[in-house]
Amino acid sequence: QVQMQETGPGLVWPSQTLSLTCTVSGGSIKSHGYYWSWIRQAPGKGLEWIAAISASGSPDYNPSLKSRTSISRDTSTGQFSLQMRSVTPEDTAVYYCARMSGAWDFNVWGQGTLVTVSS
Repeated sequence: QVQMQETGPGLVWPSQTLSLTCTVSGGSIKSHGYYWSWIRQAPGKGLEWIAAISASGSPDYNPSLKSRTSISRDTSTGQFSLQMRSVTPEDTAVYYCARMSGAWDFNVWGQGTLVTVSS
């Protein structure tokens, strides 16, 4: 059974770079047909998809966030990561990693990690 776990800093200063890592266990991030995604939910708002990386390593980004986000992976450790640059308090959210199978079918989720952007 695939399990996913996010790790992150908890608190980030405005204008700095947010870095998050998702560790996948019980399965391979190279498995065909899956996209490994980052999603967030700001307080009082809905879910927002940020980025995904395919089983072959191809990235895809939310156009509204593309200019300051990067997604990468390390197949040797079964991890994929997100970097978001120049963060503001509006980036405060619970960040989730999730596995997507097909069109927007997120069928495995991490528990989420709260990231607060504040000075």
